[in-house]
Amino acid sequence: MIVIDSASPVPPFEQLRAQLARQIQDRTLAVGTQLPTIRRLAADLGLAVNTVGRAYRALEEAGLIETRGRAGSFVSAAGEQGRERARRAAAEYAAVIASVGIDTPEAVRIVQAALANGSAATP
Repeated sequence: MIVIDSASPVPPFEQLRAQLARQIQDRTLAVGTQLPTIRRLAADLGLAVNTVGRAYRALEEAGLIETRGRAGSFVSAAGEQGRERARRAAAEYAAVIASVGIDTPEAVRIVQAALANGSAATP
């Protein structure tokens, strides 16, 4: 269920994008699930069509959904592939940390700092 808080300082498109992304990532929306049309979701949520379109475009750019022309928008398998890639990277990181003797709390702090500073490597 998507809820848009009109009193929030977070723009409606970002609220929608974040909620859909969370539902995809926690598998509430499974791979292959068809999303409502932009017009239908806009009407259901009381949002402008362009607002929903902007959220869908952001999700598509992130690889979480794919649009298949007139067939509509669907949850993409690419999101699951990204999760598997992250698992492999985490395993490799854990091996490096163990080999250099860094303890778990310090390893977690290193990752948190990288994420907070935006210095996580992107392909």
